[in-house]
Amino acid sequence: MAFSLDAIQTLAAAIAVLFVGAAVQSRIGVLRDNNIPVPVVGGLLFAVCLTVFYLGFDWHIGFDMAMKEPMMLAFFTTIGLGADLRLLVRGGPRLLLFALVCLVYLIFQDAIGVATAVGMDLHPLVGLLGSSITLSGGHGTGAAYAEKFADVQNIAGVMELAMACATFGLILGGLIGGPVAGRLIRRRGLQSAVSQESIETESELEQHKPIDGETLLWVLFVILICLIGGQFLATYFGGAAFTLPGFIWCLLIGVVIRNLEHVVPGFSLHRPTVNMLGSISLSIFLAMALMSLRLWELLSLAGPLLVMMLVQTLGMVIFATFVTFRVMGSDYDSAIIAGGQCGFGMGATPTAVANMEALTRRFGPSPQAFLVVPLMGAFFIDFLNALVIQGYLALPLFGY
Repeated sequence: MAFSLDAIQTLAAAIAVLFVGAAVQSRIGVLRDNNIPVPVVGGLLFAVCLTVFYLGFDWHIGFDMAMKEPMMLAFFTTIGLGADLRLLVRGGPRLLLFALVCLVYLIFQDAIGVATAVGMDLHPLVGLLGSSITLSGGHGTGAAYAEKFADVQNIAGVMELAMACATFGLILGGLIGGPVAGRLIRRRGLQSAVSQESIETESELEQHKPIDGETLLWVLFVILICLIGGQFLATYFGGAAFTLPGFIWCLLIGVVIRNLEHVVPGFSLHRPTVNMLGSISLSIFLAMALMSLRLWELLSLAGPLLVMMLVQTLGMVIFATFVTFRVMGSDYDSAIIAGGQCGFGMGATPTAVANMEALTRRFGPSPQAFLVVPLMGAFFIDFLNALVIQGYLALPLFGY
């Protein structure tokens, strides 16, 4: 029996998933204490229920995901609308240091993936596919390389494996970030410092002015302008030799508009409203992404997939704990950054931000982490990943 939900019904289901996730998280101590994001809790629970209905009763529910991409674009736009270039200049050295850490991790991630594949007597390309291609790269990068590997090396089932790895990575990235950072914060007694930067960049009036209909409409209008402009630029430059995905264009337009405050008298955006709409967009996007997972399609790949994901998860936890945290300074911001890296190192930038939001909601704000991690996940990680992948493919081991 098949059911189909239209776009409005799908949106309502996603919001319901968030309410259920919040209720479950508040009642189960292990989820609450380990700072598992609400969209991950609700989305996974919904996906598991769908799997039970499908396997037990042959019920299938289809979704209209027309709102999924706009929610993702709106989230990245709010990241841009919160990016003060003056703070970016101040945080530049830390961003460069984090870029170096991420580059080392990509090399490490691919190394353990290839070693695991060879240990299971699989083609080394399978190990590479179950590493930074799909985990740090996501579904899009995974699909592109899977098609390439299937054509050149004729590896069977490579597309299914790529999508399964990217899916499991998205889930695991949302599950491990909170526990990793939370453990570091509790064991070392770390505390959030009062951010002088935030005081300098926002007036007392801006900080305490409540959200009202006027501020909500104005910020929503600006977000929509960024979405329209970003989609136009993505289409216009789509055929160029070097292009950027739509969400990057939306983010860049958001950065430009945000920094107009420094040169245009009287122009401002209500920061609490921007943050609220960004949080809502992120939550709905993740809920939609996870609630629509077809977990039953991954069962046939359970053996080698689970082994690779277990090794990669262990590698991510070890690296974030003993390398990222220490290299970034061993302070509170470093712990939040480590939790964020678990999100986009195994899944995607929205997962990283969800991890950090769950952590900062409990332990306190971390402006540095919310500056460094989204910029790395949105701008630089794909570029670094491409360099590392091409470097590995040049090795004789792959025969590529």
